[in-house]
Amino acid sequence: MQSIIRIATFNIHKGVTSFNARFALHEQRELIRKLQADIVFLQEVRDQHIKHSRRFSAWPLDGQVEFLADSVWSAYAYGKNSVYPAGHHGNALLSKYPIIKYENADISAHSSEQRGLLHCEIAIEGWPQPLHCICVHLGLFAGWRRKQIAILRDRIAEMVPEDAPLIIAGDFNDWSMSAGRELVHGLHLHEVFEHHGGKPARSFPSFLPMFRLDRIYVRGFHVRHVEVHAGPSFLKVSDHAALTAVLSRT
Repeated sequence: MQSIIRIATFNIHKGVTSFNARFALHEQRELIRKLQADIVFLQEVRDQHIKHSRRFSAWPLDGQVEFLADSVWSAYAYGKNSVYPAGHHGNALLSKYPIIKYENADISAHSSEQRGLLHCEIAIEGWPQPLHCICVHLGLFAGWRRKQIAILRDRIAEMVPEDAPLIIAGDFNDWSMSAGRELVHGLHLHEVFEHHGGKPARSFPSFLPMFRLDRIYVRGFHVRHVEVHAGPSFLKVSDHAALTAVLSRT
């Protein structure tokens, strides 16, 4: 029975650096591979963009999700959230285990900002129940995040059995850390970095992290190890740090 899994979450900023200055998807793929995660939660994956595919010669023909999964993660899912004339972007999940079911739910709180949550059920050999993984990227304003957290809580209560393993990860844009408190109340979730160090990880900006925007919440796991992957080299990769956690089943 597989008892230990390694997960990662990373906002890839649509495969480019700040202000669309530089195409960074190839460096991002190398970084994600080095994290050696079994399951990867990704935000701001731009799977199609007509102008960028013409501007950047190394743009993948089959889209960013398939390019990032490559031969390492045999299963992947993509949730198209923000759609515009040139293309679209959203959340994605890469998995070394079979994804037996997934759904992308619209959680947009305002017409000016399209957001979604990607809910996947993953089969891991020897586990009596599927692992529920929810990848999120919440809104920029506190009122919008409150609405989105309420939708997320309702979904968990309705669709995730209380004894099923659950991981929620992504970019919460939670500058005040209030969204996290609203999420965990009554759901028996805990944030992995808060569990280890008392507070969620500093993850933004990646070259010198100060703000605690990215999170990993779990239920039904022991937290064995957590790590923030950041530093000056990230100026050429993304504006967000990557976070990893090693988990074992309780």
